[in-house]
Amino acid sequence: MPTNLPPVTLALLLSNVGIYLLQMAGGDVFGDELVRLFALWPLGHAMTNQGPVGFELWQLVSYGFLHGSPSHLLFNMLALWMFGGAIERLFGSRPFATYYLVCVIGAAVAQLAVIAWFTGGFYPTVGASGGVFGLLLAFGMMYPHERIMLIFPPIPMPAWVFVTGYGVIELVLGVTGTQAGVAHFAHLGGMAAGFVMIQYWRGRLPIKPRRILTR
Repeated sequence: MPTNLPPVTLALLLSNVGIYLLQMAGGDVFGDELVRLFALWPLGHAMTNQGPVGFELWQLVSYGFLHGSPSHLLFNMLALWMFGGAIERLFGSRPFATYYLVCVIGAAVAQLAVIAWFTGGFYPTVGASGGVFGLLLAFGMMYPHERIMLIFPPIPMPAWVFVTGYGVIELVLGVTGTQAGVAHFAHLGGMAAGFVMIQYWRGRLPIKPRRILTR
């Protein structure tokens, strides 16, 4: 298991936990205000009991540091702890931070598109899952044969199998509308953004990077 976490992964862990504690310590009023201002809202604006809400540009990033429950925070931070360090050491801290934020933004764009064109509704989205799914995708691509142990059931499998299977499950759940309240297409958006970023760094897109990722 990862130890001595590199700086960006550690900062992301601490900031997510710290902001969630701030949500809880502030009570319902302050917590609702954080969601009103910094959660990802659909395009447009509406009036609620807490006041006017709607999409603002900064929400493309800020929503990724809010969480809806202790379990929501726990699972995201566990995945960040498990995979973030390995990817940051491989990419370097600055590219890792860029990669994580691109995945968070990619997940937000996917969620906004799905709400606007398919599901409708006017509800907020919160959570670091977009960035976390991007890290999961990166781990599967960079370390495809590394063994990952499932919790339920406890079966080891290669990382690429785990990531591919998880992505297929998310797609099926999203298309069928299973697990209402979970932003499955945001998760897929984070993975898609991560894939494009890695392919760019590998020099496989028309626009070439300054530094080629060789792994």
